[in-house]
Amino acid sequence: MAHPLVTEAVKKAAIAWIDGRAVWCAWVGDALYVVTGGGEQEAPALAAGATVPVTLRGDHGGRIVTWPAAVSTVDPAGEEWSTVAPQLAGKRLNASGGPTETAERWAAHSTVYALREAAPPLEAGETLPQTSLAEPPRPSEAARATKRPFRLHRVRKPPKPS
Repeated sequence: MAHPLVTEAVKKAAIAWIDGRAVWCAWVGDALYVVTGGGEQEAPALAAGATVPVTLRGDHGGRIVTWPAAVSTVDPAGEEWSTVAPQLAGKRLNASGGPTETAERWAAHSTVYALREAAPPLEAGETLPQTSLAEPPRPSEAARATKRPFRLHRVRKPPKPS
């Protein structure tokens, strides 16, 4: 049986931290589902048969629980896929195409992982760290160096009032 804090946290979660990376996720039935690859987010820590720590935040924005999750892949030809993929596609924000097209694209190019609670929470309540564990952002293809603005004219300062 799932820990009540984990159950309540995942029902409200839109993102989770897996191995220090924020990933989009959705709770359907008894598992937290994550879509990776094929133009979707990257989560290198996920692999079928692995156990990964999943951190969730509360309404106040701070983390409330870290729990170990058993990872399994969802087979696009399986029964679980037919019930889960349309629900996930409906919850996916800014997806190109409708839910049916999104689910078909995921079946062809992406991997859907199911994360289920493997053991009691690692950190919750009093066992959470009291200090910030913030780190600099990891290198990513999404991060680019910003350009300095280009000016065609000289910017004039407004005259001082006398």
